[in-house]
Amino acid sequence: MAHMASTTPAPTVGFDLDMTLIDSRPGIRACYLALAERTGTYIDADLAVTRLGPPLAQELVNWFPAERIAPMADLYRAMYPTIAIVPTPAMPGAREAIAAVRAAGKRAIVVTAKHEPNAKLHLKHLGIEPDEVIGDLWAEQKADALREHGAGVYVGDHVGDVRGARKAGAFSVAVPTGPCDADELSAAGADVVLKDLTEFPDWLADYRPAARA
Repeated sequence: MAHMASTTPAPTVGFDLDMTLIDSRPGIRACYLALAERTGTYIDADLAVTRLGPPLAQELVNWFPAERIAPMADLYRAMYPTIAIVPTPAMPGAREAIAAVRAAGKRAIVVTAKHEPNAKLHLKHLGIEPDEVIGDLWAEQKADALREHGAGVYVGDHVGDVRGARKAGAFSVAVPTGPCDADELSAAGADVVLKDLTEFPDWLADYRPAARA
């Protein structure tokens, strides 16, 4: 079958997690409020959840001095499982998107900036079962995992996801369901912008990758 490699779609599709597969705003908001209460430090949780995507430390730097970022991140991650998992729903079309990948005979992986154990807890709670979950990778860092797992497509909601897909040489599918709108995602180089994941199964059914030179 090796001679078909140039026209056969890549065997793996990658997905981002926060605001792509899950609406993590309720859980993350609750966790920031708990962290604020625990530390006596003001955190605008409503503002924080409008800019999800980048690593936790990039948000904490707005509320804590530099020397406290690492211990506050550890505390947040420790509190997260008991506070943030249950209130977090799947995004519309998330389960169907993973199922479509499976139905096409491909593997589905999740590559996320979220702390990997907490990412796995979210997916387990929602009954979403990708083949692999790789956490703690943001933007261009995601390219390493995408390449390693042979992902020809990466689906995400943030310009950082687009950059990761492009660096990996993967087809960038974007959904404006997080902090970045469709124009931003297109400008960042997304190959296609869908309304949300409910459009993904039809898109995947029609997708034919261009032969890479």
